[in-house]
Amino acid sequence: MQTTAITNKELEAIREIRNFILHIGRIPSMRELMSSLGYRSPRSASLIVNKLIEKGVLRRRDDGSLQFVKSVGDDRIRAQTVDVPLVGVVACGAPMLAEENIQAKIPVSIKLACPPHRYFLLKTKGDSMNQKGIGDGDFVLVRQQVTAKNGDTVVALIDNEATVKEFHEAGETVVLKPRSKNKQHQPIVLTRDFQIQGVVVATIPNM
Repeated sequence: MQTTAITNKELEAIREIRNFILHIGRIPSMRELMSSLGYRSPRSASLIVNKLIEKGVLRRRDDGSLQFVKSVGDDRIRAQTVDVPLVGVVACGAPMLAEENIQAKIPVSIKLACPPHRYFLLKTKGDSMNQKGIGDGDFVLVRQQVTAKNGDTVVALIDNEATVKEFHEAGETVVLKPRSKNKQHQPIVLTRDFQIQGVVVATIPNM
């Protein structure tokens, strides 16, 4: 029978795993978790991970990698948040929110992630949007939608690669503009050979 009680050691492991995901972009290996928790053997870390799998906090994917299934926290806080998927590297050909791309579920205030809309978090790379307050390694909270208005900051999927840019449309032409102090970044001019994944509603500084 599945138990839901989480021990202090397990909470510590959850915090370490979540921090590792936020900073590195993936779940740590057993040796990395062993090191961050101060254990002497990977087996100790493995035992805790297995307990978290039994309790439904983590799950093991078919390829053996781990994934957060649910967040754990104070019920009073949980009542005011929703779990938002943190998207990792987008696999070639896979939808952005396909299971293999979701690294964890992060609790986000309902004041930011307003129901009934759906949201995801994406870790940004580079400085192409630093004039709009989005720095390298920051997280953007994205409201899922397939349309945008001129001036919206969007997440667009171009050739299976996600990019964050400012959206501008004129007739059949779409221009995705960088907003950067770095003049090396140039606008991307498209027709309809891309997909809008959502509109950025908030920026969360590198956690």
